[in-house]
Amino acid sequence: MSIEIPDKLYFKIGEVSKLAHVAPHVVRYWEGEFKEIQPKRTNSNQRLYRRNDVEIVLLIKQLLHDQGFTLTGAKKFLTDKQQAGITEEQAACKQDHLSTIKEELLAVKILLNGKK
Repeated sequence: MSIEIPDKLYFKIGEVSKLAHVAPHVVRYWEGEFKEIQPKRTNSNQRLYRRNDVEIVLLIKQLLHDQGFTLTGAKKFLTDKQQAGITEEQAACKQDHLSTIKEELLAVKILLNGKK
């Protein structure tokens, strides 16, 4: 089930709660439990959620309500997902470096074989 998120910069808590089909107090509770949700605050202390925050709220709702995760399990899932994303980037960078080193070593080998 895919929910269409409107193309906006910021969402109020009521809009987020309607998109996720949960009460606003649930969104506020998840905000305190999950460090990944970080809404901006206006001068009047109103929460403004970015698209990324809304996507995380929808993922948390799916994990808790649809897949039966506990709060602890959902936190672990999100943490593992973040670490995997960083690891994939680091692995890709590492692979690029290894490919460059391999090419340079092969070029040195060819030079050394030619001098004998």
